[in-house]
Amino acid sequence: MPAAERPAWSREVGAITLFVEDLQRSKQFYGDVFDVPIVYEDDNSAVFQFGSAMVNLLAATEAPSLIEPAPVAGAGAGSRMQLSIFVDDVDAVWADLAGRGVEFVNGPMDREWGMRTTCFADPGGHIWELAQELAPAPRQP
Repeated sequence: MPAAERPAWSREVGAITLFVEDLQRSKQFYGDVFDVPIVYEDDNSAVFQFGSAMVNLLAATEAPSLIEPAPVAGAGAGSRMQLSIFVDDVDAVWADLAGRGVEFVNGPMDREWGMRTTCFADPGGHIWELAQELAPAPRQP
């Protein structure tokens, strides 16, 4: 279908749903680490507002009804995604979170694609990356 005939859509991510084994532990973690507001919660979910996007923590027991007939992977299946948050100073945010007990998977480190990054996992095993754009190297004459 030519682009002019395609239906319009915003191409903005509105919500990300993460399946979690322990909703209360995950909710506490998100409140403590990200300091973002809960905009909705019930017995099976907690939705946090991250700028214009929402992150929905959903009890894994409720996930099949959303995605069936696709299977819900178990908590031990390993990470298959990473969520990134852009920050002004990776090292400062790393130090703050580490001081509050967050355990990091890696970093901080400079990446060849011009970013300084570090990663940590939430209680559900979802990987979060903090990323800072590095200043471009000065050109050699």
